[in-house]
Amino acid sequence: MAKSVSYNKREVEKKKQEKRLEKQKRREERKANAGSGSLDDMIAYVDENGVITDTPPDPIQKQEIDIDDIAVSTPKKENMEEPEPNKGRVEYFDRNKGYGFIKSASSVDKYFFHISSAPASIDENDKVTFDLERGKKGMNAVNIVITD
Repeated sequence: MAKSVSYNKREVEKKKQEKRLEKQKRREERKANAGSGSLDDMIAYVDENGVITDTPPDPIQKQEIDIDDIAVSTPKKENMEEPEPNKGRVEYFDRNKGYGFIKSASSVDKYFFHISSAPASIDENDKVTFDLERGKKGMNAVNIVITD
């Protein structure tokens, strides 16, 4: 069995006093090496490239900015093209329950649809175009149109 180490009160107090003195010496060293602590030593500048430096920028290279050149809002979009409707194929459809799934032609994604957003004559393997709408559990196909 290992021997337990015990100290008497004097030894414990002596170690505490040594730690206090050591800590005080470190604090005094930090104060001595801290520098002048003046405001000029604490100021940092950012140059034209966004780099932080301790030298002030050259006033000769300062550029004037016209307030009218600053755009506060987003520019208007011109020639907005209508997005192409999604194309796919009805992979599964249960007429009794009124729902099904459309597999997208452009990806491997499958989208849920309800009969209320599809024509009544829809059936499995029909090619369709559709729009997407966020549902409770993901994207749903809506505005479904059967294509030939």
